[in-house]
Amino acid sequence: MNNFEFYNPTRIVFGEGKVAELNRLVPKNAKVLILFGGESARKTGTLDEVEHALGDREFGLFGGIEANPRYETLIKAVDKIEQEGFDFLLAVGGGSVIDGTKFVAAAVNYPGDKWEVVTSGGTTIKTALPFGTVLTLPATGSEMNKGSVITRTELQSKLAFMSDKVFPQFSILDPVKTYTLPPSQISNGVVDAFVHIVEQYLTYPVNANVQDVFAEGLLKTLIEIGPKALETPKDYDIRANLMWTATLALNGLIGAGVPQDWSTHMLGHEITVLYGLDHAQTLAIVLPSMLIEKLPQKQAKLAQYAEQVWGISQGTEKEKALKAIELTREFFEKMQVGTRFIDYNLTQDVIEPLVKSLEIHNMVTLGEHQDITPEVSRRVYMAAL
Repeated sequence: MNNFEFYNPTRIVFGEGKVAELNRLVPKNAKVLILFGGESARKTGTLDEVEHALGDREFGLFGGIEANPRYETLIKAVDKIEQEGFDFLLAVGGGSVIDGTKFVAAAVNYPGDKWEVVTSGGTTIKTALPFGTVLTLPATGSEMNKGSVITRTELQSKLAFMSDKVFPQFSILDPVKTYTLPPSQISNGVVDAFVHIVEQYLTYPVNANVQDVFAEGLLKTLIEIGPKALETPKDYDIRANLMWTATLALNGLIGAGVPQDWSTHMLGHEITVLYGLDHAQTLAIVLPSMLIEKLPQKQAKLAQYAEQVWGISQGTEKEKALKAIELTREFFEKMQVGTRFIDYNLTQDVIEPLVKSLEIHNMVTLGEHQDITPEVSRRVYMAAL
């Protein structure tokens, strides 16, 4: 196991009706800005519930944060805060709203160009406004981590940053809030969480038994409950397990002390920013091809994945690895998420623009071995056609 430091200060408040706990969790004298996405937050009653729970605290609203949160939108929230003096933020939504809130929290009163919050990778963040979250969509794990991904449309950039300053103070996870989500968002959430785990697990063995078993358990849980979450949308236990699994997939625990990949995410980001696909759709396209491309480096761990997650006991190490990749693709398809460019009416014409965009964004040495060059990325994209 590699050396590591693990830190996660986020308080999780889990269960039905827990939005009422906002009255306890938010400082009594706070001036709160509630950030959210579309009108569904109001239509489902979640915003009304949040406002009621805040009691007599002064609060404002900022809506319209996109599925891939855009700098151009978020900077308006920063301006509103600096002009009106809000001192506590509350994200109500899924990972995109929470990611956007992290940027806003860090960008308020930032002394330089606020885009540096992102381009620096978060290293220049010295302070951030405190914030909490009310999670409505299980997928990204942003409710319990220090990462954020922001899109700047005018630059055709989708970039990540991380900072201890942007851990949520608390996150409320009420599985009932997922009942009204459309099936496509549940499908995307399952795939997103699954690939988050894979990016931290499918690298090479370092004898991190605890992390491996945790990761394998989370993967098996998603394989079991993912289809059921589509079939029975108001099954509390299924939605509760999905919500908690997605949170644990990226709260830092299973990634502590192990090598991590993240190349699938980087290649996927370029597909989203250039062609508008959902984040999870891009992961489903890239991952199977990436695993096949990197089979020589990942074979040992893929065979372990085959045995421990998929129950494959027959065949050589390579045969087990290839079967596991095939079953992974089939699982994504079962979750109704296409795994090839053609599923989204994209052709070979997209390949060179995607590779060029990777180069522009300096994504030229990716993966746990830093050996995924633009040429390797081109092969991965081609194999995903």
